[in-house]
Amino acid sequence: MTQKFWYLLSENEVVRETRTDLLRGLSSEEVRNRQAEYGRNNLSEGERISPLTILLNQFKDFMVLVLLAATLISGLLGEYTDAIAIIAIVMINGVLGFYQEYRAEKSLHALKELTAPTATVMRDGLQMKVPASDLVPGDVVLIESGDRVPADIRIIDAQGLHVEESALTGESVPVLKGSKALDEEEITLGDQNNMAFMGTLVVQGSGKGIVIGTGMHTEMGKIAHLLANTDSIQTPLQYRLEQMGKVLIVVALLLTALVVITGIWHGQNGYYMFLAGVSLAVAAIPEGLPAIVTIALALGVQRMIKRRAIVRKLPSVETLGCATVICTDKTGTLTQNKMTVTHFYINGEDWEVSGNGYNPHGNFSKKGKIYDVAKLPSIRSALEIGVLCNHAELSLDDTSKKGKNENWMISGDPTEAALVVLAAKAGIWKNELQRKWKIERELPFDSKRKMMSALVKSDQGKRIIAVKGAPEVLLAKAEKILWQERILPLSPQIREQILLKNNQLAGNALRVIALAYKEIPETAKIDESNMEEGLTFMGLVGMIDPPREEVKEAIRACKEAGIKVIMITGDHILTAETIAKRLGILPQDGLTVSGTDLYNMTNEEFLEKIEQVYVYARVSPEHKLQIVQALQNKGHVVAMTGDGVNDAPAIKAANIGVSMGIAGTDVSKEASSLVLADDNFSTISAAIEEGRSIYDNIRKFIRYLLASNVGEILVMFFAMLLALPLPLIPIQILWVNLVTDGLPAMALGLDRPERDTMKQPPRKAKESLFARGLGWKIISRGVLIGLATLGIFMLTLKSGTSLQTAQTMAFSTLVMAQLIHVFDCRSEKSIFHRNPFQNKYLVSAVLSSILLLLGVIYWEPAQAIFKTTPLNIIQWLSILLFAAIPTFLAGMPRIFYELLYTRIKRKSSLKVQR
Repeated sequence: MTQKFWYLLSENEVVRETRTDLLRGLSSEEVRNRQAEYGRNNLSEGERISPLTILLNQFKDFMVLVLLAATLISGLLGEYTDAIAIIAIVMINGVLGFYQEYRAEKSLHALKELTAPTATVMRDGLQMKVPASDLVPGDVVLIESGDRVPADIRIIDAQGLHVEESALTGESVPVLKGSKALDEEEITLGDQNNMAFMGTLVVQGSGKGIVIGTGMHTEMGKIAHLLANTDSIQTPLQYRLEQMGKVLIVVALLLTALVVITGIWHGQNGYYMFLAGVSLAVAAIPEGLPAIVTIALALGVQRMIKRRAIVRKLPSVETLGCATVICTDKTGTLTQNKMTVTHFYINGEDWEVSGNGYNPHGNFSKKGKIYDVAKLPSIRSALEIGVLCNHAELSLDDTSKKGKNENWMISGDPTEAALVVLAAKAGIWKNELQRKWKIERELPFDSKRKMMSALVKSDQGKRIIAVKGAPEVLLAKAEKILWQERILPLSPQIREQILLKNNQLAGNALRVIALAYKEIPETAKIDESNMEEGLTFMGLVGMIDPPREEVKEAIRACKEAGIKVIMITGDHILTAETIAKRLGILPQDGLTVSGTDLYNMTNEEFLEKIEQVYVYARVSPEHKLQIVQALQNKGHVVAMTGDGVNDAPAIKAANIGVSMGIAGTDVSKEASSLVLADDNFSTISAAIEEGRSIYDNIRKFIRYLLASNVGEILVMFFAMLLALPLPLIPIQILWVNLVTDGLPAMALGLDRPERDTMKQPPRKAKESLFARGLGWKIISRGVLIGLATLGIFMLTLKSGTSLQTAQTMAFSTLVMAQLIHVFDCRSEKSIFHRNPFQNKYLVSAVLSSILLLLGVIYWEPAQAIFKTTPLNIIQWLSILLFAAIPTFLAGMPRIFYELLYTRIKRKSSLKVQR
């Protein structure tokens, strides 16, 4: 069926366009014809990739191919242990990658599960239930409370119909639906109140509608299409490691070839030099790097789980560390997704109500003083009216703990639930009232009357009509008012005062409900035409979906870390702005943009304004995706949080997608990289700190590994240039690579973050792994390690000792220099900046490596394999001296700088004091 603005068409126009009959529905033959034309009412998953293809794709990565080549080389050298270890690394990485991609492929399957299994329709003049997948455009569908809307329908008749659309639109409360044609074009889904969309839930009332879209032609289908055609982007870490791996391989192979050629040029044995060259290549190419990165990410994941953040995709963990923008949904993420009464206006007085969510514990206060309102008859009566005219139920989860950890649940409309909770805070419980009062008749809420009434009779025979609804409507029908504890005629002055108070509360983004009643004589007959006339106005109740208490501090921490927080919601602009201001998201000069504004903007206009926008309200799923992609085009690294189906495409497209573990839909979870187990925005702040720490730790062991590898290559290269014998034999090179590059490097991944981690601005998305002086540190330390090792080798040879002893000295110096250097890698500043014994795992790893070194030197079977000789105490002192030179020599400028800076700062402080 062609795309139309169905909400603009009248009932007759919709019937004519869909060629249907409201009373009889479609005929069976016509249904078959339309199924052949439009297909089944299912969401398409697109072309699915087989699990085997996903698995094989894991081994096409460039670094994986290098690892396989390194495995072959190690096998040729007879290093079977090394080869088996490398194969294990490849397989582990492949399985992890397969699992992540396979899970991502299930996103659309989860989306399909949101569609309704059956639908009630009119066909051939009969009402019947059919599989929802059999629906076609033109079907007449009946929906009622508890139903999931089976397709996109244009509502023709509505009786108090409320539809919960938060998963699709982000609207925080159920939407009242009507049948009247609208007159405004290009409005957002949340404002199309004569439409009901596939996958949304009917929470109250009933209705009839005509199907105008099925399957992929529904709004849910559009999301499925976006999800299927939105590529998950490569994380900065993945990109950096891939690029670095390619460069390192080329450089390592060139240097290794240069060493071999230089050695042969100076008369070294060709075969022996070839073996040494291959050993250097294996040592120089950091084949353990992907494994260590995986381990560092996995360890970070474990820490994050303890902080209530569950990681679904390992490589994306560190991406939070360079996030510059967090795009967050409002409902359920920044707020509690629980309508809560905060203000009560009665007797011409303002009352404030405390309490959290649906927990019925709170206080009523007036001018800062707390009162027991259950003892105030007028207020008690007003609260009872709000409960008697109400279908919501409040209950305690039997599995929850008593006291502060009680878990209270509601069923029914959240607005009505807020009134039940309000009364419970005053000790007025619905189940107790229902024993005292019985409902005789009820007029449900509808969009025309904007009110709901219930005729109730007490066990003592008293009859009243309890009414709640829109303040302006109840005021128009009221003749009297409860004012300063008296029932008075409703004067124009008091009416105006109440309307001003209503506007004031609404201006603070509160949803305002008015309460009224009417006494009915016991024997009087009730006429529905005037049942709601002549009311006594009681007061106003103001409620809101309140912000989470801890979110404001989390947003402040994000700002301090240089991260911009943006709210993207389907809720109304006024509500969104109020919440954003309360939480510190929206600054004074910040802009708010609506979905309608986005419709009317060109891409150029949007990109020009985007840096000043902090709040997006009444937006559609396409807009969320547009916002994320526009921010990425401006160079931002974007984290997108959300819980609804409408968030899934944007979550998938973001640099890192964050979904809610409790309130989140399966679709949003499957599309995300990170799931917040507690649905708490503040958990993101903790995740950011972990992400930064993980990236810092990755930089640490890249620095350690590469500086060590540079030192190994240069000691061989310098020796060949000087026509010296080989300082290290091939098996020694492989041993150094296996032992010193393994445990110590892994232990660096367990390092705690430095104190100022969250005080630093986000690193740039395109920042090289070697930025901020890391490249220079690698080269300078590598050169110094190489020179120190070569220096002790040359001095030992000149002293007249054997070549084997000189090689053992060089071998030991190289190992010890690397083990000392690993402590220097813990800080970007110097080895003295952090307590070297703070990381107990690193200390243990270094001690283990030293013990293995001593075993190679002093254990006779190992001496034969590694061609080493025992060393005396003087030789060891020389080794330790030369091994310490690279780290301490490189750190001296920093030490002098810090001492000088501290001294200057102290002098300046003394001058100020004087």
